[in-house]
Amino acid sequence: MKEVILKKVDILYEMWKKGNLGGEIMPEDQNPQLEKSSLENYLYFTLPMALNYQRNSYTLWESANQTYQDPETKFVFDPIKVVKSPFEEVQKALTKYKVALQKNKQTEIWIRLCHTFVELYGGDIRKLFDEFQNDVNLIRNFIQKAKKTDFPYLSGTKICNYWLYVIWQYTDREYKNIENLTVAPDTHVVKATHRLGLINDKELESSNVQNIVIDRWNQLFEGTKYKPIDIHTALWLWSRNGFIELDNSVLED
Repeated sequence: MKEVILKKVDILYEMWKKGNLGGEIMPEDQNPQLEKSSLENYLYFTLPMALNYQRNSYTLWESANQTYQDPETKFVFDPIKVVKSPFEEVQKALTKYKVALQKNKQTEIWIRLCHTFVELYGGDIRKLFDEFQNDVNLIRNFIQKAKKTDFPYLSGTKICNYWLYVIWQYTDREYKNIENLTVAPDTHVVKATHRLGLINDKELESSNVQNIVIDRWNQLFEGTKYKPIDIHTALWLWSRNGFIELDNSVLED
């Protein structure tokens, strides 16, 4: 069973690398192309992430980019400016291009995160990674357990892992224990995991399905050439584009 699924993973991975899963463009590719190591870049890929639930990710990041490019709304990506601004002003900026769809709740989440970044790190989120020596396990434990309430939604099972992945992909950050960065079990990844037979119908409907998916990928890849996060984008695109038929021939090239 494990060998059969790993064979499918090999095919899926190669199809993704060859651009055969409906394209390689991911939602976060919609960005202002900031200097990778800059604070502005880290904040750009952090704050909108907390609003990335039950919505179209492509639309979210398009909205984020528009908000960043507009001189009148760009300030929301600066935590120090946000905490000094009236709620209504931040709300107006976040809703102008629909970064925030729930104008009260999501504005509150954004402002709460900004307060956390200012209070703990003087507004510089890069210091979080430095403090824990870029160790995935320590960073995740801090956000999801020690300071969970200070990181609304960013501390969630799906979003935390995906945020760490995006930071790894779009900034200059290099992690320790990168193999412990799990798949981010959003709807597409869960569906693709089920399609591959790694979880069954009952598990698919379980309220604990996200953790089950994480565990299954960790177990499957133990002792293999893959890290769990390697397969995330391929799974995501495969599901989003309607489960294109797996093509064995990609392994013969």
